[in-house]
Amino acid sequence: MRILGLIILGIATMTATAAARAQTYDPNFPVCLHVYGRVSYIDCSYNTLPQCLASASGRSASCQINPYFANPGTERPAPRHHRGPYQAY
Repeated sequence: MRILGLIILGIATMTATAAARAQTYDPNFPVCLHVYGRVSYIDCSYNTLPQCLASASGRSASCQINPYFANPGTERPAPRHHRGPYQAY
């Protein structure tokens, strides 16, 4: 009887858990729209903040900067090696 109860509890636990979600932030876009409601979701398909704000207008949504945005323009330049003055021997 105890084993049957554990099996039922295990099956109930497995069916009650929600499926794991993948990363919701798209690293190709700098701005994300976070929509709140019964089904909340994040849509990272905006290039500018005003573009996102226009889409969020009149909805229960907010715009946020994408923390995973992979901007190729922010790479640091390679360090420059400075040589000392010419020394004659």
